[in-house]
Amino acid sequence: MSLASVIVSVLLAALMAYAAARKLSHRPEVVASYARVGVPEKRLNLLALTLLAGAAGLLLGLLWAPLGIAAGIAIAVYFLVAIAAHVRSQDLENAPTPIMMEFLALATVFLRIAS
Repeated sequence: MSLASVIVSVLLAALMAYAAARKLSHRPEVVASYARVGVPEKRLNLLALTLLAGAAGLLLGLLWAPLGIAAGIAIAVYFLVAIAAHVRSQDLENAPTPIMMEFLALATVFLRIAS
């Protein structure tokens, strides 16, 4: 396993844990941000749980490559859907975050496959 794979996986897992914590906070600005793309507040906990599961998959995937690859692919799909939601709702101001996370997820997959 390459050092780059470890760094990108840990970075993405940390960013996902941070995003999950924001969702779990249910702060008004967070709720409003997700409402703009059509996500009701009652779904934020489920999205946070999904992010935490993905982060755990990335970290455990450092010990077992197939799990890391599967987690990376699932995360890439998650953020592809998030990007589509931002585009559909014309909330392009907030699209750079899921786009960056998408690139990190894809990098994680490619680095794990390559190592």
